[in-house]
Amino acid sequence: MADETATEFTPETLTNGEDNSPAIGLISQYVKDLSFENPNAPAVYQWQAAPEMDVQFNIGAEGVGENLFEVVLKIDVKSKSSDGTAFVIELQYAGLFGVRNVPEDQLQPFFLAEAPRILFPFARRVIADAVRDGGFPPLLLEPIDFHGLFMQQLQTQQGGAEGIPTPVGEA
Repeated sequence: MADETATEFTPETLTNGEDNSPAIGLISQYVKDLSFENPNAPAVYQWQAAPEMDVQFNIGAEGVGENLFEVVLKIDVKSKSSDGTAFVIELQYAGLFGVRNVPEDQLQPFFLAEAPRILFPFARRVIADAVRDGGFPPLLLEPIDFHGLFMQQLQTQQGGAEGIPTPVGEA
């Protein structure tokens, strides 16, 4: 008598020897664009006023091939004091991610929350090094809660779509 359980399949079963479980992997990461401007050198090195930092960031994701997506973390920093602009740095730090068997509704949360969390420490180092190489003390950006910001953005979109006032919070 043949063993009937040998023909049963579980959800993790391999089809034709191919793994059909969902997976996302980082293939490569790289500096896509980097600009450092020091418009008031050499006078800036003698300024006594403490600078104010304006840090802006943006996240973008796009398909670049079959099951390949590029996520770009864009960080802009302006350092200004009462004497003028000390420096301006613009960085686009990117990661190339391979995606397999991931439901479409799970891609956006990954690309806008998890992927930037993975890329941020490396982008932070590039900025610190560029600022230091420009003659200033290294700029160490504070960690960013990308998941919290993503959830806040979702609440804002859902609240705006339903006409419900959205709560105001800190980023």
